[in-house]
Amino acid sequence: MYDIVIVGAGPAGLTAAIYARRAGKSVLLLDKGAFGGQITFSPKVENYPGFESISGTELADHMVEQVLSQGADVEVENAVQVEQNAEGFSVVTEEGGRYDCRSVILACGARHRHLGLENEEKFIGEGISFCAVCDGAFYKNKTVALIGGGNSALQEAILLSETSEKVYVIQNLDFLTGEKRLEEILRSRGNVEIITGTVVSAIADGDEFHAITLKDAKTGEERELPVAGMFVAIGLVPENGAFADLAKLDEAGYFDSGENCLTGTAGVFVAGDCRKKGVRQVTTATADGATAAIAACRYLDSL
Repeated sequence: MYDIVIVGAGPAGLTAAIYARRAGKSVLLLDKGAFGGQITFSPKVENYPGFESISGTELADHMVEQVLSQGADVEVENAVQVEQNAEGFSVVTEEGGRYDCRSVILACGARHRHLGLENEEKFIGEGISFCAVCDGAFYKNKTVALIGGGNSALQEAILLSETSEKVYVIQNLDFLTGEKRLEEILRSRGNVEIITGTVVSAIADGDEFHAITLKDAKTGEERELPVAGMFVAIGLVPENGAFADLAKLDEAGYFDSGENCLTGTAGVFVAGDCRKKGVRQVTTATADGATAAIAACRYLDSL
């Protein structure tokens, strides 16, 4: 039996594992995919203390190495249920694993939000991407669209502008919401066109992805825009539903927990982007991981 099972291996889960192991607790870290979470999709991280500039993948690798050096166990499995029992909890995975523990930290993260259009699922991975650093090279010297106007979207667009022939940045609002510095960089690029007050209303059908339909948010006027690919960066959706019986969710599906990372269930804690919060950055995720781990250790020591 583990002292703590951590569900999710993004910056919050990785930090929690480091703190828990340093406190002498036995730890199992579970994640359904590549460790590192959403930060691995960031081509550049320039706001994390200690690194003037580092790729998200490199930063995640440093965290994973530290977790492993501290002696935490890791498994690539998808946790789908947490059961309470007389001795604590059992974390059940889609792959058939069942891991007993005395406490749980839910650091489930969030997935990319989709546009919800017909044909969208059909073209994901075949014309539609959520990661410029992963797939941008496939569109070298081609025309692409980037949907979104926040920091992540602007960073993606800057990266795409370095290799693509043309980049259209499509924002539903009348202004970009990302940092002014990033906007200035984009506007200085001759191959970038920013289109605000516009939404994507349709994806052209066919054997290959080749065009999208743009709709003016005010007038409703539509026009077709030929593009070889589309990158979507319109936010994240939490993946907390499987654990709603242990930790209350807010109206948006995030864990309704404050800065103390506590839940209504003794022995269950939450951390990172899956938690209701005003700021979602790698630094706030790691802060949550530390807070949740310390709270879990205090809980265990009180038993």
